[in-house]
Amino acid sequence: MARWGKLTYAQKQCLGATGKLMQQTEMVYPGARIGIAASGGVDSWLMLKILTMRQRIVPFPFELMVLHVNPGFDPHNHAPLAAWLKENGVAGHIELTDHGLRAHSDENQKKSACFYCAHQRRKRLFELCDQYKLTHLAMAHTADDLMATFFMNIFETGKVHGMSIKEDFFGGVLQMIRPLMYLEKKTVIKAAKDFDLPVWQNPCPSAGKTRRTETEDWLAERFTRDKRIKSNVLKALQRWQLDITLNTK
Repeated sequence: MARWGKLTYAQKQCLGATGKLMQQTEMVYPGARIGIAASGGVDSWLMLKILTMRQRIVPFPFELMVLHVNPGFDPHNHAPLAAWLKENGVAGHIELTDHGLRAHSDENQKKSACFYCAHQRRKRLFELCDQYKLTHLAMAHTADDLMATFFMNIFETGKVHGMSIKEDFFGGVLQMIRPLMYLEKKTVIKAAKDFDLPVWQNPCPSAGKTRRTETEDWLAERFTRDKRIKSNVLKALQRWQLDITLNTK
């Protein structure tokens, strides 16, 4: 087994929880080629670090490739990512787009800026997965993202939808996976700090002003009344999504 010296409690939690979920769901198989969607935020940085560690632990080979689609607000903020990939010998594709700028322009009059930008980013990520013949696309959504998405879907659409742990696209040619689904955001933030990862701030003008942020704030206000509520909600939603995954294998 690979050794990294003494890990902090948060680092151990992230490494262990990710490994447990990957094993339970048979998320990765020998010869898998995993594209890591890296935005530069704390979640994707932590996922990148943990997957490189798990790559050295599992008893079979799989490949990693980082995919970074810069939305265009700051053409240079991905420099720390490029340097980290070179230093750690991880393959990567980094490109500058105008997705964010177009999302906030007169061109986009019907959709919210976040919806437009996210749609364009995902479309490009799918194209890159096809270009590099990747079998998986890893997204850095946490348990908190699952919770916020669940309530947003109820509030906005009147439908009960979660956030899948793994999901097939294009007839099973590509599988989207979410290795961090067992982790709370606070643990991810602590572990990323302990790893000293070069996280950068989101320069989007809509950051912190979205419907998702409103939902997260609404939930946080209720959780302050009783700390057990968040724990129970997270456990219920995680079990639900895990059951769906295991029953559709």
